[in-house]
Amino acid sequence: MKKHESDGFEEIDLEEYDGEPEEGLQPEGEPADSDEQDSDEEQPEKAGSFMKEAVSFLIWAACVLLISFLLVHFVIQRCDVGGSSMVPTLTDGDQLLMDKISYRFKDPERFDIIVFPYEYSENTYFIKRVIGLPGETVQIDTAGTIYINGEPLEEHYGAEVMLYPGLAEEEIHLDDDEYFVLGDNRNVSEDSRYPDVGNIKRERIMGRPFLRIFPFSSFGLISSK
Repeated sequence: MKKHESDGFEEIDLEEYDGEPEEGLQPEGEPADSDEQDSDEEQPEKAGSFMKEAVSFLIWAACVLLISFLLVHFVIQRCDVGGSSMVPTLTDGDQLLMDKISYRFKDPERFDIIVFPYEYSENTYFIKRVIGLPGETVQIDTAGTIYINGEPLEEHYGAEVMLYPGLAEEEIHLDDDEYFVLGDNRNVSEDSRYPDVGNIKRERIMGRPFLRIFPFSSFGLISSK
């Protein structure tokens, strides 16, 4: 924002003075009209008012930027779904809001949907569902049944019968900070069954999507239950 200032000069018409005071002019030696004095006093007042408004605007803009920065980096972040690994829960092109602060105060729970970075590609993130929790054992048989600590897991999120158990064909032991995740569309999902994904460390979990904002026809909260 640029401030435009006067050059300090005014244009006036000079006429020959005949000794009689003209209307609007004061005879020599008499005090100047009060309106002219008020005008001179108003100019610095206007300048001061402008500076106050400018400073207030800059403070307001700085606060907005700071709040936006804090929200994006520590509280809420928008994320886009690319691919079909979470169908039917989430679909390609869905736009979500991710809660980034909850897991600072509590641990992820079974069936939570989480977001985490893919280790082998920069700026690539996966979105999957938590199946196995820290300290548990996970195994998947050839019929697609998931076992947690040797017991069949009751769940309804799989889009169809899982055909490939992958690493979980053999019992997997999760460390105290590891989670086993699957996509809901399990026959096309790349998840903890694959060596390049594997078990997810607690520190890698960025947050949980909680609201779908687009498409508008599907707007609403994302439930993990």
